[in-house]
Amino acid sequence: MKQLLLLSLFVIGLFPLSGCNSKPDITQEELVRRTQELSDAVAVGNQTPWKKYFADDCMYFDEKGSNKNKQAVVADIVALPPGYSGSIAVEHVQSHIDRKVAIMSYDLNEKENVFGQALTARYHETDTWLRRNGQWQIVAGQVLRYYEDPAAGDVDTRTYADYVGIYALAPGKTLTISQDGQQLYRRRGDAPKDALIPETTGIFFRKGVEGRILFRRAPQGRVDALIDRRNNEDLLWKKIQSVTGL
Repeated sequence: MKQLLLLSLFVIGLFPLSGCNSKPDITQEELVRRTQELSDAVAVGNQTPWKKYFADDCMYFDEKGSNKNKQAVVADIVALPPGYSGSIAVEHVQSHIDRKVAIMSYDLNEKENVFGQALTARYHETDTWLRRNGQWQIVAGQVLRYYEDPAAGDVDTRTYADYVGIYALAPGKTLTISQDGQQLYRRRGDAPKDALIPETTGIFFRKGVEGRILFRRAPQGRVDALIDRRNNEDLLWKKIQSVTGL
């Protein structure tokens, strides 16, 4: 009687028998293979694997913040124009796989050649695969792009003396711009100072920090403010003191 009861529960799906379908029927290696297949299809504009591996009701968020459905995702797969070539490698994979859900997180290392000039970009993506009707498909994906510092520029360091001084955001909230030889520094309050790396005249960045530091000149030509630009939003620090020897 007990065996018949357990068998009945198994048949209606309430009590799975030990050892039956206890392991997922997909592996990380297979998910990597499929993901690499998707990546290889990008440069040549092959939409077939994207139609195959993405669910009709998928949600996909790209590195620009766009929320795309399957139709939009597939439409983005267009062959590179003449003179362009590229490849994308799937690297540093991590995964969590259950019987019906698989989450895989990985890096995408992109290399592109544009009329003989080499470009690179790095992304991180996390995909959620769901097993439905015996088929594994991506139901959600999100891509982030790793931040890369811009290239340093060659500028006239004699202009640095114009930037040196103390700047205020609000009463009691100041930062100091100083110079040591050919190097300009930024220091906020009592925090350690950061090197400012020139991108072009009047525009600087800090290593590993997204955003720009710009120095604004008044109509008379003197520097009257520092602009802390973050994702195209500006914080204005007014110059309150020009100090030599900083």
